[in-house]
Amino acid sequence: MNNTMRTKAILAALAVALLAYTQAQAQETPKPPKMVPEMTEFWEPEVRVVTPAANSTSAPSDAIVLFDGKDLSQWKATDGKGEARWKVKDNAFTVGKGNISTKQEFGDFQLHIEWSAPDEVKGTSQGRGNSGIFLQDRYEVQVLDNYENRTYANGQAGSVYKQHRPLVNAMRKPSEWNVYDIIYTAPRFKENGALFTPARVTVLHNGVLVQNNVELKGPTEYIGLPEYKAHGKAPISLQDHGNPVQYRNIWIREL
Repeated sequence: MNNTMRTKAILAALAVALLAYTQAQAQETPKPPKMVPEMTEFWEPEVRVVTPAANSTSAPSDAIVLFDGKDLSQWKATDGKGEARWKVKDNAFTVGKGNISTKQEFGDFQLHIEWSAPDEVKGTSQGRGNSGIFLQDRYEVQVLDNYENRTYANGQAGSVYKQHRPLVNAMRKPSEWNVYDIIYTAPRFKENGALFTPARVTVLHNGVLVQNNVELKGPTEYIGLPEYKAHGKAPISLQDHGNPVQYRNIWIREL
């Protein structure tokens, strides 16, 4: 057999071997399963049932009612001097002397709270209808009468104080009730106390989105820059800033 014939024989053998290998691979490759709608459905775990609020003054069935218009039994004085010393009247309570805090502590939550600036309009800028809602006793969502009352943008109603200005000013007139719905994710910390993930908050003011899942830079500071320090669950606190702001219909859902 000359070289030419030998080369042709080798090539023919290689072609036969390649064809056999290709056919074997084709036989071994499984066919994809037939797609049916049930393949992308899951039934477990079943979604938990929560009965929504029956009206604007009630709470969902799984909520913790922090104020139902009757008393401040769910609150205490932040200074450690016993019960909350704010006055309850006509299904609402008015800011009194000293901050107050919930007796229960919370992590992630959905908070519903209604508030009203004083009926009598006094002061300007930060001196008019000022209070605040402190998430985990550290991170303030500002309460302020900003109806036709300008102040610094990251200090007006709906702001995360000194950190994030609200997207819009959704204030109602003095003597009309405002509503905050707040979704809060607490910060997480490493075992050594270093920050792992920052706190985040979404705020709707009278049904209008004013904070869209913003990242908090740390606890609220009046002067200076915020800096995280490790903590666990903590209460909701309301601020006494010397103005007779009113609150009512407060409930919270732990997430």
